[in-house]
Amino acid sequence: MISALTGELTQVEETRISLRSGPFVFELLIPAADVETLRAQIGSEITLHTIFYLEGTAGGGNLDPKLIAFLRPQDKQFFNLFTTVKGIGPKTALRALSAPVGEIAQAIESKDTRALIQLDGIGKRTAELIIAELSGKTQKFATAAVGAAIAGHNNRHTQNEEDALSAMTALGERRPDAERLLERVKTQHKDLKTTDALLREMLRIRSTGK
Repeated sequence: MISALTGELTQVEETRISLRSGPFVFELLIPAADVETLRAQIGSEITLHTIFYLEGTAGGGNLDPKLIAFLRPQDKQFFNLFTTVKGIGPKTALRALSAPVGEIAQAIESKDTRALIQLDGIGKRTAELIIAELSGKTQKFATAAVGAAIAGHNNRHTQNEEDALSAMTALGERRPDAERLLERVKTQHKDLKTTDALLREMLRIRSTGK
C-alpha cells in the first residue's frame, strides 16, 4: 500500500498532477481545492499523502488503479470519513472536495445544507445524508481549519493582499475562492503589489478563467 509519496512536482492540471519520485513518474488525482497551491510548487520537492483505490467494476474486468493525493494528512483522514457516507465513493468524494476540507467540515457541523449543495456532485438529498451521518464526527477538521485560517490571515498576506481579498469577498466571492484567485495572481504576476493591481487581475481571472 502506498500511503505517501515524496518527489518533484512536475505538472499540475485541473484534476491531476505528475510527481517524479526516483525513476518513476506517478499520476495522482487531486482535490480541486488544492490546484492553485500545488501550481505554486511546481519544480519543488513535496510529500503527498495518498489513497489507493480501484475504479470500475470487478465483474466486467474493467478495474483501473488510481492514486488520490492530499497535501495534508488531515485531508486524507477527512476523505476516508467522507466516503463512509452511503452512496459516496472515492470518485464522488474527490469531486466534492472543490472546497477546502475545513470549510466542508464547518458546513457539516453547522448543518448548512445550502453550503454542501454548492459542492460539485452533491445534491440536496445527499447533503442531508452527509449531515445526518457525519454531524458531530467532523469537529476536529472544522476546528483545525479555523486555527489555520487565523494563522494564515495573520502571517500569510501583506496588507495590500488582505485588502484585495476583502474587496473580493465584498463582491460576493467566498473567502477560499478569493484566496485561490490571489494565489494565481501571485504566481503569474509577481510584480503586482498594489491593492488595485491585485484586485483587477483577480477579477480578470474570475471572469475569463485564465
